[in-house]
Amino acid sequence: MISQNKVKFIQSLHTKKIRQKLGCFLVEGAKNVLEVLASDWHVMEIAATEAFASEQLSDINIPIYLVGQAELEKLGTLQTNDAAIAVVAIPSANQDFSLVKAQSGYYLALDEVRDPGNLGTIIRIADWYGITGILANNGTAELYNPKVIAASMGSFVRVPFYYCNLPEVLAQSALPIYGTFMEGESLHKVAFPSGAIIVMGNESNGISEEVAQVVQRRITIPRYGLAESLNVGIATAICCDALRR
Repeated sequence: MISQNKVKFIQSLHTKKIRQKLGCFLVEGAKNVLEVLASDWHVMEIAATEAFASEQLSDINIPIYLVGQAELEKLGTLQTNDAAIAVVAIPSANQDFSLVKAQSGYYLALDEVRDPGNLGTIIRIADWYGITGILANNGTAELYNPKVIAASMGSFVRVPFYYCNLPEVLAQSALPIYGTFMEGESLHKVAFPSGAIIVMGNESNGISEEVAQVVQRRITIPRYGLAESLNVGIATAICCDALRR
């Protein structure tokens, strides 16, 4: 059984203000819950259906509340969830940006990517391509938004993610900085070195002028048709693929 107070607590974590105040967030669905359980992130408690708990959580030494599927879906934000919701502690913020002074490794820098679905997709893409880390301007969507977590499909536990003053951090970087623009050097002709940072811009406005000032090379994805632009998640995947070619 799950108490009404616990129900209210879990549902309160739908809100960013409460997540920040209490220092925890929700991870929903079978795959994401299993991913976070297998990581070193601190899972505080879990609400789960009896079937999922008996199959997947029998050896877990964490408080588990058994609920029906309908109740589970009311607790969370997913339209359908027949598995579990985990309450997970937000890790302490890492302010060590010395990683961008490295001489190798590939990083993404996000200049106010606002859509949670886009951010989650970008994290998943970064995980697929073995991106070393993601730097995000402070106006970027919140990492712990349920839509970000859901879209990342568990990749949020593997890709280091840092919020920062992006222009300031990039200006201190020893790695070459590439920025994606509508006009620039063709991505197909760029020979990336062993370490680089690629800046992806806002969905509507692209890369801001302040960030553009620290970009060293402007690159573009060649267009062969008539579409006005690409979704930032798709553009990120194309750029990451070019990095690894």
